Amino acid sequence: MNDLATLLTSSATAALVTNLVLAAVLSLGVAWQYERFGMSLSNRAKFAYLLPVLSMTTALVISVIKSSLALSLGLVGALSIVRFRTPIKEPEELAYLFIAIAMGLGLGANQTVPTVVASVFILVAMAIIGRLRKQRAGKNIYLSVDLTSDAADASSATLARLNEIILRHARTSDLRRYDVRQDTIEATYFVDIPTTAGLSVLVGEVRQAFPTAGITFLDQSQLPSV
Repeated sequence: MNDLATLLTSSATAALVTNLVLAAVLSLGVAWQYERFGMSLSNRAKFAYLLPVLSMTTALVISVIKSSLALSLGLVGALSIVRFRTPIKEPEELAYLFIAIAMGLGLGANQTVPTVVASVFILVAMAIIGRLRKQRAGKNIYLSVDLTSDAADASSATLARLNEIILRHARTSDLRRYDVRQDTIEATYFVDIPTTAGLSVLVGEVRQAFPTAGITFLDQSQLPSV
C-alpha cells in the first residue's frame, strides 16, 4: 500500500496523470469541433468519440518510451506488425486524426505549455473557420431526377430544359450521371443551392415542367430529403 501511495505521489506519475487529463480535455474540444463543423459524410459522432482515446493513448505511449531507446525500437517493430484495416475515406478525417495525435505527442513529451497554447489556438481558429464556412456555404446536394421517356426521341431537349431550370437556382451544377432507358430517363447532378427556399422553388419548377418526374436529393450533411 505504501508503494502504491508513493507511486501515485511521484512526480513522473503526477505529470502523466496531468497530461492524460489535458489530452482528454483538449481532444474532447477537437471532437466537438468535428461534430459541430465537420462536413464528412461518415458517422461524425462515432468518429469523434475515438479522438480522445487516440490522443490519450498517444500521450501514454510517448510518456513510456521517451526515455528508453529499447522501448522505442520495440514500438517500431510492433507498429510494423499492427496495421489499420479501415481506410481513411475523407481528408477531413485525416486532419482531425493528426490534430489528436499531435496533442498526445506534445503532452507525452512533457511539452505541456506549448501544446496547450497551440491546441487552444487551433481550436479557436477551427471554430472561426467553421462558422464562416457554415455562413457562406449553401446546400451541396446530389439531385436525382427520374423522368418517363414519353419524349425519348427528344432526350437532348429534355436534358437541356432540365439544365436550364437547375442553373436558374443553383450556383454550380455538375451532371454526374445520365441514363436513358426504354421507358425512363434518369439524371443525377451535384449542385450547390444557396438556400433551402431556393431548393423548394427548384423542385416546384421541375415538377411543373415534368409533372411525372420523381425527385430525390441527398444533402452532404447526411440529411436525406425528398
